[in-house]
Amino acid sequence: MNSLSTLIDTPPTTATPPTPDFAAIKTRQRAAWSSGDYAVVGTTLQIVGESLCEAVDLHAGARVLDVAAGNGNASLAAARRWGEVVSTDYVPELLARGRERATAERLPITFQEADVEALPFDDGRFDVVLSTFGVMFAPNPRRSAAEMLRVCRSGGRIGLANWTPDGFIGQLFKTIGKHVPPPAGIESPALWGTAARIDELFAGQASHIRAEPRHFVFRYRSPAHWLEVFRSWYGPVLKAFAALEPAAQARLEADLMALMGRYNRAEDGTMVAPSEYLEIVVTKR
Repeated sequence: MNSLSTLIDTPPTTATPPTPDFAAIKTRQRAAWSSGDYAVVGTTLQIVGESLCEAVDLHAGARVLDVAAGNGNASLAAARRWGEVVSTDYVPELLARGRERATAERLPITFQEADVEALPFDDGRFDVVLSTFGVMFAPNPRRSAAEMLRVCRSGGRIGLANWTPDGFIGQLFKTIGKHVPPPAGIESPALWGTAARIDELFAGQASHIRAEPRHFVFRYRSPAHWLEVFRSWYGPVLKAFAALEPAAQARLEADLMALMGRYNRAEDGTMVAPSEYLEIVVTKR
């Protein structure tokens, strides 16, 4: 996963973009995702992991790898379907939350710290590779895609859920990026939510790619409650506010509330905000 400063669209430029310092970016990522408690938000997204396991037609006994797993939504969903699951992330605090959930549900999942850009597994080891709103935030998309393809067997499937650029979360990242600029040379993670980027990354080694738009609906007590939760517990948003002076924080808060006003379809004071994501199934050749 990634720090919020890399979650927005990189402005167009005619100059040759600088080579990103991936090591430094990952250090900031770990700090961002280790702050707060992503699981407070992450557990609300569980239904996406369940839907993704159905989309890849996960069979009992399948060898499953969940990359950039966060607090383990896809991992738990795969284990509930009797998959042999390895759940990975390079932020140990996130793996700890997934481990707690698996223990509570008595699900046999192996948790292992690992970077999706350098997976410590043999070629073709897994039948299914999954990621829900995780790999899209790794700073080197081509490396990440290559590693997922490498560890997936021929005929296996890669299942992804990625926020789209024009959906609520995609626009959330873009809004915050106006206040906290991204590192130079980093491409927008929201590109993972486009069919063009998926084709670019996977088509060369895929026998089939299916990409369909879906919606996850954020449901909170009110728009203010949503902002309180994200600002308190969602590490990248927490870090973004912490990086700003009070007056700038107020401007960011106003922009986020205005954004929520565009997407919230509730009329009773609560928040019901659909956010588009792309559900992808890549079948490896």
